[in-house]
This record gives sequence, structure tokens and C-alpha cells, in this order.
Amino acid sequence: MKIVVLGGSGIQGRTAMADLAKDPDVEKILCADLTFDTLDQIRSFTDMSKIVTTPVEASRADDLVNLFRQADVVIDLLPKQFLEKICRAAMESGVSVVNTNYGHNIRKFDAKAKDAGIAIMPECGLDPGIDLVIYKGAGDYFDTLEVVNSYCGGFPEKAACSNPINYKLSWIWAGVLSSLTRHGRIIRDGSVIDIPGGDIHDPKNIHSIDFPGLGTLEAIVNGDAVAFTDQMGLTQTIRETGRYSLRWPGWSDFWHPLKQLGFLDETPVPGLPCSITPMEFLDKLIGPRLAYGSHEKDIVAMLNIFEGVKNGRKERMTSLVKIERNLDTGLMGMSKGVGYPAAIVAKMIARGEISAKGVLSPAEDIPVKEFKDRLKKRGVTISETMEPIH
Repeated sequence: MKIVVLGGSGIQGRTAMADLAKDPDVEKILCADLTFDTLDQIRSFTDMSKIVTTPVEASRADDLVNLFRQADVVIDLLPKQFLEKICRAAMESGVSVVNTNYGHNIRKFDAKAKDAGIAIMPECGLDPGIDLVIYKGAGDYFDTLEVVNSYCGGFPEKAACSNPINYKLSWIWAGVLSSLTRHGRIIRDGSVIDIPGGDIHDPKNIHSIDFPGLGTLEAIVNGDAVAFTDQMGLTQTIRETGRYSLRWPGWSDFWHPLKQLGFLDETPVPGLPCSITPMEFLDKLIGPRLAYGSHEKDIVAMLNIFEGVKNGRKERMTSLVKIERNLDTGLMGMSKGVGYPAAIVAKMIARGEISAKGVLSPAEDIPVKEFKDRLKKRGVTISETMEPIH
């Protein structure tokens, strides 16, 4: 099996490649990126003989097509702006691709992907990703689903909270900043509510949850929850659904006034000696100050809550996932939460365990038990409890 990892030198890419290299069926991993010096971070615990470094410029369509034709499947861990170009290259080359970004904008490629005989699997990381496979499990279990609430976040352990926002970087800071203005869509009491990106950190839109072993966490609306219940054909019975980011308390108190003052605007500020937007300024100023020390752990916390009817009785299903950094290898909890699902599913596609073609979804097309079992073998356990609702 030969696998391309686009963005292989990044945090998630290194984790995916370290995992792939353990599989005797994987003979070659093409690490496609611009630079490769960070690969030294996994050298001590990875079979590097399987990894071939391949410089690639993702904006060059021909380069992508030629690269993809050398592999059985592609894992795409590049920023979202490359997603459509990568999907087009996958269709032209006839090679399936697994991606970790939101896939709402590429559903339009479904027919063309089927014609090309390939699978395009977006949203196959942590959130979205692991949570959507859990959605599928809940959808398969309940006769009728009424509540689907999903919470997920990555943040420092308490001992590593050494800055005013109690946050450090386990993925791209520009992506974090971009998510702060993402519009939200939820259902409450059976009604769809749209929340503009400028308002998601308003105190009236924030609530708290208690996460076992961590205590109180702040929950912030994160994107369009209704799109997923629509996709699964559940929205007609849903009275409550939401997708929420988790942070230590105080996160929204910090960002809400900054957003009101325009610090996340993407229009250049006039009167400066160069063209720079407030968001670009925050990216370059704050990002370098948010690095983890080698002795510090990040934590990924995920909570999914489902309520519905099974055999005429109301029940609640609660699933918990907690992932931490491995200080021996340096692999971050976030990178394991993203890289492991992508690697698992890429191999499922290459082996024919997932045989469907077109634009697929973890909420519909990933075999739940097999996926959970393989995550568990990698130390990521999805703990589920059931209780009656009286």
C-alpha cells in the first residue's frame, strides 16, 4: 500500500505518518510538503525507511495529479483553501482522498467522483470526524433521535496554562482565529436559530458544561449543526442540536470585546506603512507566544449527548473521549485526534473496507465498530453510557 500525506511535515501529518509506518501493509509513504526538517521529531520512534520526502506546491494542479498517481490513496492535511484543487486532482488521477476539513462546499463533486471511481472523504479528523462516526452509531441505535449535542475542544492542561487566555497551539493559529468568526446554526425547542459569527462569543450565547476529570468548561457555538442532521435525515425529529467548542472559562470574555473593536477584521488597516489586516496582525503577534513547552501536555476533550426513543422508551446516550499528549514521543493529543482517524480511514478505503464512491461522510460511510476498535488500539477510547429518561 502506498499513501500520500499532503502536509506530512506538519503536526498532524507527522502523527499520521508515524502511525502508517507501523502497518506492515504500508510499504511507502510519500511525505508531500515544502520543507522537511520537522521530521526529525518522529525519527526516534518511526520506521523512516518507508517515508519518501516529496516537495510539492499545492497550487500546481499538474504536480498534484502526478503525485497522486504514485499512490493508492491520499491523506490531505493542508489548509482548507486547497480543498477543491485537491479534490479535482484526485478525480483526474483516479485516486481516493481523505481530508479533515469541513466538506459542505465539495458535495457538488459527488457525481464526478463517482464517475472517476473514487471516494472523497472530508471531515475525517477529530471535530469533524470522530464525532460524526459517533453520530452514526447513535443514529443506528435509536429508533428516533431528538437531541444531538456535540462538544469538543483542545487546550492546555492546567499546569500549562501560563498565559492570560489559558490556551496554546496544537494546530494552526490562523485557523483558530478564523474559527472565531464562523457563523453558527443550532436548533432549540424545535426551531432553527442562526447565530452570526460576530455574536458567538456574546455572553448570551455561551454556556458551561462539567467534563469528568476536568471540571467546568466553556462551550461556544461552533459552526452549522443543522447541516449534519439534515445530511443524516434527522432534522424533522430534532428538538435540540448544537456543535460547540470547549475552552477553559474566560475565553469568550477575552475575544468578545476584541471582536467588537475589529481585531478580527480582514480588511487592511489604513494609515499603516504596509498592507496588514487586524487578523494578520494577531496571527503574527500572538501565535509565536502560544507554543507548548516540551514538558507540557495538551488535552482534547469531546462530549456527545444524544436523546431519543428506543423500543418505545426514551433514553440518553453519552459518549466521552479524552486524549493527551504523549511526552515520550511529543505527539500532541490534538494531532492524534486528527491524524489517527485520517490514517485509519485511508487504509479502510485502500483495502476496500469502505467501497462506496463519491463524496462520502463519516456520519454515513465509516463502519462504526471497526473504527472505534482501531482507535482503541491506538490508545483513544470512546466511552459510552446509556440511561433511561423518566
